[in-house]
Amino acid sequence: MSAHRKPRQRPLSSNTARTAATIALAGAATAAGFDGTGHAAPRLTPAQVRARVDRLYQQAEAATEKYNGVKEKADTAQQRLNTLRDEAARKQQKLNTARDALGSIATAQYRAGGIDPALQLALSDDPDQYLEGAEFAERAGDRQAQAVTRVRKHLREIEQLRGAAHVELASLRSSQAELKRRKETVTAKLAEARRLLSRLSPQDRVPPPAEHASRPAPHTRASNSRAAAAVAYAYQKLGSPYVWGATGPNAFDCSGLAQAAYRSAGISLPRTTYAQINAGRRVSRSELAPGDLVFFYSGISHVGIYVGNGQMIHAPNPSAPVRLASVDEMPFAGATRVA
Repeated sequence: MSAHRKPRQRPLSSNTARTAATIALAGAATAAGFDGTGHAAPRLTPAQVRARVDRLYQQAEAATEKYNGVKEKADTAQQRLNTLRDEAARKQQKLNTARDALGSIATAQYRAGGIDPALQLALSDDPDQYLEGAEFAERAGDRQAQAVTRVRKHLREIEQLRGAAHVELASLRSSQAELKRRKETVTAKLAEARRLLSRLSPQDRVPPPAEHASRPAPHTRASNSRAAAAVAYAYQKLGSPYVWGATGPNAFDCSGLAQAAYRSAGISLPRTTYAQINAGRRVSRSELAPGDLVFFYSGISHVGIYVGNGQMIHAPNPSAPVRLASVDEMPFAGATRVA
């Protein structure tokens, strides 16, 4: 057997060695970030960080409004499911009463010398199979036929209610799965915003005062007493924390504040900004009066309550509580008068 020898490495020529060294140094420089391409993320200015945070808050709010809409749908499905279950329970009680009546008939027949086999089936655990046949009703007396008819009716009603409850349960489970996805989206956006804000000093987190273009002074008196009551409620909630999905009384998101303010005035508003903008009569910007709902962004993802003099009360985002702000603070999308 021939011995296996490790082949001898040929020495590098001076030119080859220099080339190899150059390549190695270039690679090391690239890995260390010295090749001039700037692999390290550029340092953001406070203004750029605030802009990114504002964008994340806007995206989170849009996701929050979608969450609110799905939650409203899930709550409605749950209420319908509860109603169907309650009605099914009442129908079951009526079925039990009707079967007790059949039992009385059976007892009387037994004492008279036996029980009609068909009646035995009607009193069994699965009487519906028997009740589909017509011969029993034809042989039975009036009282017996009426009792069987009642049992048949209650069985069919219960079956219908169970089918409807099954549909509502499927709808509820679908909504709950979507709620989970929406919640994860909101949570991720807010977490990223907090991470960015943590890079800034407390002084840098506060943006400089914005300069707003002068506009015609809108009305300063509420259109009616209910609008005035909604405005008064909003003033009482100044300083309350923003909590996404909250509708009060101690914390709010933007549409939750609008809904709570008008609830206090005796008016029921939909839950989301997308629905609230269609809950009343549209008004132009020049027609704004205290109590009008003002909406922002092209996706109608934010709402405030106009209070006069170009200002609104709104729940901005998790970085700020319910507060007064200019309606020029965000891109105006429309206004609605609901009272």
